Amino acid sequence: MDDFPEFMKQAANMIAKTDQATPGVEGYVFDGQDGSQMAFWNCRETASSTAHAHDFDEYMMVAQGCYTLIIGDRRIPVRAGGEYVIPKGVVHSGEVVAGTRTIHAFGSRRPNRVTTVRIGR
Repeated sequence: MDDFPEFMKQAANMIAKTDQATPGVEGYVFDGQDGSQMAFWNCRETASSTAHAHDFDEYMMVAQGCYTLIIGDRRIPVRAGGEYVIPKGVVHSGEVVAGTRTIHAFGSRRPNRVTTVRIGR
């Protein structure tokens, strides 16, 4: 596969560009009832993400390609099938190769959607 399935890429779940730490990324988010979130990102171009930290733990898994996680002076290549846990408060950034797809689980709310969509009444 070179992309996530269409049913995962609904406009109602699209992550706002202002909430993307990496340019050229398309992302979608799903919410857990406990306030956690899962995000699915498709990196269409080679790019670097800005350094940032969270007030919660983050789990990431690379589905395709390579994401080089940068923590301090350490460069940690996470390749397809690889996973990594970033503890809360750890400043991190990264470099992504075009065509990389990643899945992230956040211990709290992280990205916001493009718009709020109401379902039902």
